[in-house]
Amino acid sequence: MLAAMSVPDTPPSASGAPPSRDRGDACPGSLRLHRADDGALARVRIPGGVLSDRQADALLEAARELGDGELHLTSRGNVQLRGLGAECGGELAELLGGAGLLPSWSHERIRNVVASPLSGLDGRGHRDVRPWLTALDALLCGSDKAAGLSGRFLFALDDGRGDVDALGADVSLLAAADGSALLRIGAAETVVRVAGAQAPRAALIAAGTFLDAARPTGVWRVAELPFPAAELLERVRKALGAAGVEAAAGAEHVPLATAAEGPGYGPVGVPGAASVCVGVPLGRLTGAQWESLARAGSELRLTPWRSVVVTGMAPGGAAARLREWGEAGLVAGPGSAWTGVGACIGRPGCAKSLADVRGDAEAFVRSAGAVAGQFPVYWSGCERRCGHPGGDRADVVAVPGGYRVTQVRDGVRGAPVTVQGSPADLAAAVTAARRTRS
Repeated sequence: MLAAMSVPDTPPSASGAPPSRDRGDACPGSLRLHRADDGALARVRIPGGVLSDRQADALLEAARELGDGELHLTSRGNVQLRGLGAECGGELAELLGGAGLLPSWSHERIRNVVASPLSGLDGRGHRDVRPWLTALDALLCGSDKAAGLSGRFLFALDDGRGDVDALGADVSLLAAADGSALLRIGAAETVVRVAGAQAPRAALIAAGTFLDAARPTGVWRVAELPFPAAELLERVRKALGAAGVEAAAGAEHVPLATAAEGPGYGPVGVPGAASVCVGVPLGRLTGAQWESLARAGSELRLTPWRSVVVTGMAPGGAAARLREWGEAGLVAGPGSAWTGVGACIGRPGCAKSLADVRGDAEAFVRSAGAVAGQFPVYWSGCERRCGHPGGDRADVVAVPGGYRVTQVRDGVRGAPVTVQGSPADLAAAVTAARRTRS
């Protein structure tokens, strides 16, 4: 066992020194492929996770014709295609561009926008954020300055329910009950109120202000700046005024949402609703699973919790579809042992991984079963923890010969436990780290 110590789960800038960014942002995209052990990888940005049937078909065709046949969901509601040939870039770009998935070649990696996935579907929230999503994406793609953002910079559009507000975005818009929008910078609990109609433009101005502030150090995220996010907010307020975007005179205090919970699995909204949400174990969909989801309704909404909301289904057909998807290996209702379980790609797809984390996560699910009210758990093949969630969780990281298991609660890391060689001991350590009460 490692030394028992509680330490803050803090961003890189917490020490006061920004991280070194002496190389370009290598974040993969649709045009810049990343070489992995299982072939080339493309990350297709899908703002808000919203896909038309035509776009869903194009992604499926790309996976089947150019990749390994599977579609991998990310923690930002995007899609990764794996096992691609090294020379497929031109064909992939043509296929995605024809479906409207590449509206701007120079901006494709910066279209990182998450949005409340049930907005406009279940009667909750203060507004449907789809108009914000459409407007912000168009503004980003039309801004030469925005092209300088990192592929890691994140926008969040929250309809007021607090789901994506908890995901640690760099710029967030929160719908307010009076029709206005609250603009948040990073994790700052002070926000600026702007008119709802001007919210997307305000978000773009905030991103541009970040770029100006980041230029001396070249940092990629708000949390990496060598000064507090609240200070950047004051610069944003001045920039809004200079651009003619009216903002409220005083800052307001709005605590950052902490739930970060995705939609429940099953029918969405009122009984008989024409939308459902299904979970995707480890974010991996076979071509057959993807095709079945895409054919069931008029639109897919991929969520940051590696689930899929299917909208526009035939009334009364949800129950049969959910049974079909449950039998096909998806999470179609509450009580699944897969709820809250995530993992990076691990071996053999990633050369940096020290373990087959997906295989070990599957073994854990089979042995532990479903337990209500537990923390999520994320399995990482190395210290980089690619794709890990924020918030309370059990953090399972592969180390030479075993795993290190740590509970993260209220932003503080508990005493780590290292387990080597024993699947039973590992399952016990992970189960203990998922308990919400010590």
